Amino acid sequence: MYRGRLERDLKRWTAAGLIDAPTAGRLLQEYDSRESAFSLGRALMMIAALLLSAALLLLIAANWEAIPRLARLVGIVGLIWGAYLAGGALILRGAERLAAAVLVVGTLAFGGAIALVGQMYHLSGDTFQAMLVWFAGAVVAAALFRSGAVTAIAGFLAFAVSGVDWMQSFDADTTILFWLMPLMAVIVILLVRYTGADRVRHLAYLLLVAWLAFLYGEHETREMAMALTALGGIVYLAVAVPQSPLSAIARSAGEAPAFYSYLVLLLGLLALHDEFGGMADRLFLGVVTLVSAIAGIALSGRDNGAVRYLGYATFAVETLYLASETIGSIIGTSGFFLVAGLVVAMIAWAVIALERRFSRNATGAEA
Repeated sequence: MYRGRLERDLKRWTAAGLIDAPTAGRLLQEYDSRESAFSLGRALMMIAALLLSAALLLLIAANWEAIPRLARLVGIVGLIWGAYLAGGALILRGAERLAAAVLVVGTLAFGGAIALVGQMYHLSGDTFQAMLVWFAGAVVAAALFRSGAVTAIAGFLAFAVSGVDWMQSFDADTTILFWLMPLMAVIVILLVRYTGADRVRHLAYLLLVAWLAFLYGEHETREMAMALTALGGIVYLAVAVPQSPLSAIARSAGEAPAFYSYLVLLLGLLALHDEFGGMADRLFLGVVTLVSAIAGIALSGRDNGAVRYLGYATFAVETLYLASETIGSIIGTSGFFLVAGLVVAMIAWAVIALERRFSRNATGAEA
């Protein structure tokens, strides 16, 4: 997405005479050379690594009983160590992309080995413990090889660990998800910082959002919804307000901290809409939601497109909701659609005005 927008901007700037064509080509080439940039070859290599890992594990599982026990153990250990040693050798030779694929094979083989060895020696334990050991192994491998690909595997495994534990218990009071989910999210964020796998940070933030939704789902009360709203609002202001001491740290992590904290704020407001049934309470919550939408657009609208569009959508949906709860119940269906059309037109006008203002502010800042 960003690469396509960058290419269009470079073409526009070249046509306007702001930069010459060779400079535009070099800028685009520099972006493509970054490790975080999308590469079809790297993507296909990762898909090949996943398919080869699955095929190898299925082949071993299908012939498991025919393989002597000692050969099974030596083969599994040799596969894992061979993949990791080969990955380390490829890293030393500068073949980062091939090394990432080999390390993914080793990490997936480690997970398969846990299940196969546990079955072979009848080791005690459940699926949750096995997944947790797999996650820990992926974390160690990602840190040792400084691998962004293995960091992504660890991020997905964090969701798998949480899902398995929840499915086994269905009761938050008897699980360790209260502290395990945020702990795993912090570990993934630290790995992202260490390995430079910037896109993987979204998995950590989504895990934190899922944890908060999990807590609210276990305790659906007004107090919990208010706490969720307050937490989202405080964190968003801390990372979005330029005067905040945390703003600079949050911006070094990109747009994600502001977006996900803003998302938590809106999810809390949505939960409050469900908790309060009175018309006066809903009107008050509607006003608070509209103010929150405008605040998000005003604070992050120019630099954070994700927050901006989320604020637009929230403002539009909440306005239509308030219209349906108040005017719509009075003037009937046809009249409501007429008013809704006028409201949407006014929202569109406000959005266009805000976009023009952001454009003027950006032009003035560059000048």
